Amino acid sequence: MSPAILLLLAIGLGLAGWLVARSRAWKFRASAPGGRLPSLPVYHAWYAGLWVGVPVLLFAAIWNAVSPGLILSHVLSSPGAQDIPAFGMQRDAILSQARAVAEGNADRVLLPEAQALVEPFREALTLYSWMGLAATLVIAIAAGIWAFSRLKPQFAARQHVERWVSVTLLLASLVAILTTFGIFITLVFETVRFFGMVSPVDFLFGTHWGPDPMAAADRPDGSRYGAIPLFWGTLFIGAIIAMIVAIPIGLMSAIYLTQYAKPGVRKWIKPALEILAGVPTVVYGYFAALTIAPAIREIAISAGIANASSESALAAGLVMGVMIIPFVSSMADDSIAAVPQAMRDGSLAMGATTNETIRRVLVPAALPGIVAGIMLAVSRAIGETMIVVMAAGYAANLSANPLEAMTTVTVQIVAMLTGEASMDHPATLSAFALGFVLFIITLALNVVALRVVKKYREAYE
Repeated sequence: MSPAILLLLAIGLGLAGWLVARSRAWKFRASAPGGRLPSLPVYHAWYAGLWVGVPVLLFAAIWNAVSPGLILSHVLSSPGAQDIPAFGMQRDAILSQARAVAEGNADRVLLPEAQALVEPFREALTLYSWMGLAATLVIAIAAGIWAFSRLKPQFAARQHVERWVSVTLLLASLVAILTTFGIFITLVFETVRFFGMVSPVDFLFGTHWGPDPMAAADRPDGSRYGAIPLFWGTLFIGAIIAMIVAIPIGLMSAIYLTQYAKPGVRKWIKPALEILAGVPTVVYGYFAALTIAPAIREIAISAGIANASSESALAAGLVMGVMIIPFVSSMADDSIAAVPQAMRDGSLAMGATTNETIRRVLVPAALPGIVAGIMLAVSRAIGETMIVVMAAGYAANLSANPLEAMTTVTVQIVAMLTGEASMDHPATLSAFALGFVLFIITLALNVVALRVVKKYREAYE
């Protein structure tokens, strides 16, 4: 039985329980004192519907995971399966062809050995489909009997339904935590494998990056895995050049929109700034590669700099800074606008000018939100890939010259994981080590931001 049928069946049975329980709860009002129930009929309906639908959904998920193995065991125990290979690609091809014909997805088999398995597959599919349907109905009936036995005029269905909702919200909140934990464990495991091949000292403090995917995996040259140029390129492009562009422009635009702009002007400028956040990064990359980078090179050549590259860190950083202006501007705008009006009025009443009020009252009071926006922008810039690929290139250079080509950690992660490289080769595993270090750096930035936000929030609340 397909997962879609089981899902529709679970939804249908849950809806049936919901409707019957709601109808029964309305009848309770006639016997309730004053015609009022402790819980509305809709809560009785949700109680029964959840008790019927959720167990069926859980069984459907378990059955879809278990039934393919049961079907395969049934087929392999048939006499026609005695002549197929014990393992290998030919065995898988025979089984897949026989199953496709049995399910009606193919007209005939290509391998003669698969013909004898078509009928066993049909029998197994029919048998386990009926078994799944019967078990689903039994579970639904049992859960429905349990739920309806609890429905009484004085039953507090609302508390039970809210408990279901609380558990659901708890599970939803755990998804992000468990996902982050799973990513961290994966990075740690693969990073340990990489450091078993390449010394952590060579990786963290080496100044030459040039992995060779064609070299022998058991004798890697640790001097080729120095990641300092990648870390420097990431910080130079994403945390220095881009922030020099984004922080002043974003902060000044937020101050203008909240303190100086008329409502009509703010109505148009604020959405126009936020549109920048919705532009695909590949569009920014094309703009940087086709317009900004050639313009910077021409300006540099006209200024007498002959070795200016057509792929430069400056081009990528400038465009990246424009891209993350909305992150700084929106957070700063909201934070400044949230400062109590009494603080503004008090400062102006003391004789301070508007400029002094902004510098000494509004910006310090809104600093937690401003710092949060800046850290969000830094994290976004550090993780950017497309703009760097198209405007800055793949060259791992350890240089402070913004007119040279550079690359970042994320670009090299993509480069190492694309293609058909072995997952046991140090060149491929280096991507996980780079990701782990980037994860730690981003985590450290968030911790620092939280400490700054907490400090100034306590000072101005």
